Amino acid sequence: MVRVPTHRAPSHPGAMLLQEFLEPLGVTQTELAERMEIPFQRVNSLVNGRRSITPDTALRLAKVFETTPGFWMNHQLRWDLFHAQEEASDALERIEPLPRDGLARTG
Repeated sequence: MVRVPTHRAPSHPGAMLLQEFLEPLGVTQTELAERMEIPFQRVNSLVNGRRSITPDTALRLAKVFETTPGFWMNHQLRWDLFHAQEEASDALERIEPLPRDGLARTG
């Protein structure tokens, strides 16, 4: 289960990458890009919040930092869900759930 903050936006995954991994380890964006075998611009766009973590990026980050791909994807999912909830808040207020007895029964 992914917990989405309700009182503040979660940190962008790129900000977390920079603050929790690159800076403490003294690794530059260029060094990370080379280790991950991806273009520098991909790392730079992620760090600057202009790019999302894709499954491919999550796999590569997990390998470099000895974490799991899920760790990276969950951070991205938290970010995406928070912003989707913000954008859809008016519509979500108007949507009525289906009555439970109106759902089709299986089996």
